[in-house]
Amino acid sequence: MRVLIDACVLYPTVMREILLGVADAGLFTPLWSDRILEEWARAAARLGGEQRDVARGEILMLGVKWPGAAVGYPLDLEETLSLPDENDTHVLAAAIEGKADILLTQNTKDFPTRTLSGFGIIRRETDGFLTELFHESPLVVADVAQRVRQTAERLSGEPKEMRKLMKKARLPRLGKALVHS
Repeated sequence: MRVLIDACVLYPTVMREILLGVADAGLFTPLWSDRILEEWARAAARLGGEQRDVARGEILMLGVKWPGAAVGYPLDLEETLSLPDENDTHVLAAAIEGKADILLTQNTKDFPTRTLSGFGIIRRETDGFLTELFHESPLVVADVAQRVRQTAERLSGEPKEMRKLMKKARLPRLGKALVHS
């Protein structure tokens, strides 16, 4: 399954780490464009120049780990697309060109189901997508989530309760599924 990941999904650290950990375990193939990655870096820069540098370093590592994930698309494709927010047409263009099965975004209102289905693409939000993957492969997703929680604890120097961490990461259903499994 090929999944185009929007910048709003890549930017929150815990969400990104769980999602990419699950991709690394082979549950799906991640896709993005250079422009999506640049949006992530710009969003991180709002927290300070250092955060932009961290994001750029992580982006370089993504390119090494998944060299085929970056999708290019012809600009004329983007110009033919119509979405509620014209600034999002590049995301749909990348999904089309990358032959994505799923467009993963938190901005569901900006990607109408009817428009995406015309290209054979399903729009999903991250919490539902990861929760579904958990039900299909509970050990894989639970292991990834546990590693992300442990890293968060190590970096913060404080214990992190799984459900609270997932809720803060905008993954409340996944958090509930993880603690009730």
